[in-house]
Parts: sequence; structure tokens; C-alpha cells
Amino acid sequence: MVRAAVLIRQGEPLEVREIVLPDPGPGQVRVRLAAAGVCHSDLSLANGTLAPTMPAVLGHEGSGTVIAVGTGVDRVDVGDRVVLNWAPACRKCWFCLEGEPYLCVHAEERAAQPYGELADGTPVYPGLGTGAFAEETVVPQEGVVPIPGDIPLEAAALLGCAVLTGNGAVHNTARVRPGQSVVVMGLGGVGLCVLQAARAAGANPIIGVDVTESKAALAILHGATEFVRADEATSKSVRRLTGGRGADHAFDCVGQAATIRASWSASRRGGTVTVIGVGSRKSPVEFNALELYWFGRTLQGCVYGSSDPDVDVPRLLDELAAGRIDVASLATDDTDLDGVNEAFDRFGKGGRTIVRF
Repeated sequence: MVRAAVLIRQGEPLEVREIVLPDPGPGQVRVRLAAAGVCHSDLSLANGTLAPTMPAVLGHEGSGTVIAVGTGVDRVDVGDRVVLNWAPACRKCWFCLEGEPYLCVHAEERAAQPYGELADGTPVYPGLGTGAFAEETVVPQEGVVPIPGDIPLEAAALLGCAVLTGNGAVHNTARVRPGQSVVVMGLGGVGLCVLQAARAAGANPIIGVDVTESKAALAILHGATEFVRADEATSKSVRRLTGGRGADHAFDCVGQAATIRASWSASRRGGTVTVIGVGSRKSPVEFNALELYWFGRTLQGCVYGSSDPDVDVPRLLDELAAGRIDVASLATDDTDLDGVNEAFDRFGKGGRTIVRF
């Protein structure tokens, strides 16, 4: 048995329970977790914004060591250090063959299949197909990316979601060019990664926006040249800092209707708005037909940073080695498995919280 933070019912705190995991089957690996980041998507699963099959072990941003492999596994071996990939691509569907593995039609199937049991025999499901809020997990071999032995596992955990998503949004989705202006709405873990990537891309100015004034110093540390507190005048403040036009690129890292509209208004005519935050299906965003034509802006979604972890994790490791990104400083708090609910309560007050096993 292993200890895990389990979502029994949405809207209620996670419960630390013992679960029984089977030995890895064909093509599967068992990973002993070293660390897991607490992502806002986990909160969205817990509070009902997203709809997981329950009971579910949440957590999808993690790293650890392979401790067992099933038959047919040729990607990793026992003892390898790995980052978890919560959206492994099949490499065979239409999207994968079109070079869009982050949209793989099979990536979410595993989350709907039980992967273990509670102590009383009740089937338990892996949140986002991963189940990283547990001492150990079992995932398909495509769900891990091997990493070198000199990378601290605690820092590597964040590569699995926050860094891939934020960095990929800048480099893969929006393709920010040197000298372009960037505004980032929402400075949690992903937003800070967007700032770092914009700095590495040579963007200027880089404007961080958040409702929490105390995040100003954190924003500057991670690449912002300016900080603006979110209020009714946010768009005007951004235009004042960008020659009166608005930003070339606006990144919404919150996913609320109000922040998406604010990102839209803060971008220039002909600019690009990239929505990274996971919002609710009950939260409509409205645009009138004239403004869609007149402003000529591009509004686009961004799933997993439009990333292919097999390609992008090695690239990010190179950027980490070169000092262009700083993963360790993204973690502003840490906890153990029993502190996950308190980590949810801290959202909006810092960067990432790391669960250490």
C-alpha cells in the first residue's frame, strides 16, 4: 500500500488514504515520487470546474524514480529518474500525425480507467491519468520522460506542467519575437514561467499583472520589466506602457471571463491573445461582431504549451543549464502530502507549492 491524497467528493477536502497499486502491466512503469507541484488544474478537479472520475488521486506535475517496469517497456529502466507527462501522445491519431501531440485524442483515456483500489477494494482513478499526489504511481511508459542524474528531482517536477505550459505558450503557441511587448495576466506558477520565457525570447517590455500587489517583486525576479496591479484600469495601464497601442502578445493565465476580456483589451490592434488558464464551461466570454473585425486580433487557446514533452523537456533542460530559465525559484512554498489542502488555500499568494515525499 502507498499513501495518496484522494478526492472522494468534489467540493470537499482531499483525504490522505492508503491505496493498493498493482504491479506494472505490459508497457507500464511504476514510479516512486520525489516531488509533485500543486497546480491550479488540481484545484479545478477538486472544486468541480473539471469533472474527474472519482474517487481520484489528484496531482499531475511530478518527478521520481522508476522502481519497476512491465513487459515490453523499452523507454526507461529501473533506477531511471523521470518527469511525469500527464498527456502522453499515442503517436498514431490524426492530431499526433499532424504534429499536434498535445491534442492527442487518447491522452485523457487513462483518467477514466481505474488504476488501483482503496483499502476497502473501491476502484480508484488517476487524476489526469497521473496520480502524482501519492508516494508511488503506475503510468504508461509514454507517461514518463527520462532526465539526467544531475538535475534535482524537486526542481524537475515543475517541468512536467508549469514550465512546459508557460514556456511552450511563449515559444510554441505565440512564437514571441525579440522586441515584441508582452503582458501576462495572473502570476502563479504558469504565469511566472511565461515571464521567464518572454525574457528569454527577448521581449520588451514585459508587463506582469496580478490582483496581489505583493507579487510585484516576484514578477520582476522572473522577468517582468513592469508590474501592474489588476483593476478596472489595467488595460489603460498596459497601453500607457506600450506606446498607447497595447501589447503585441497578451497571455491569460487565469481562465476567467473577466481576465480573458482584460487580456483582449490590453493587446494592440492586430495583437495576439493566448489563453492558458483553465476556465469553466459556465463562464461565457462575449465579443461583439464589429470588434472581432475591427481590432484584427487573434484569440487562441493553448493546451499544455503546444508542447511535445519528449522534445521540449530536453530543450528546457538545455535552457536550465544555460541559465535562461530558473525552475528552483518558482517554488515559494513546500509541504508534505498532508498539506495539499492548505496548498490549495494558498493559490494567489505566491508561486508553486511543492509536495515533497
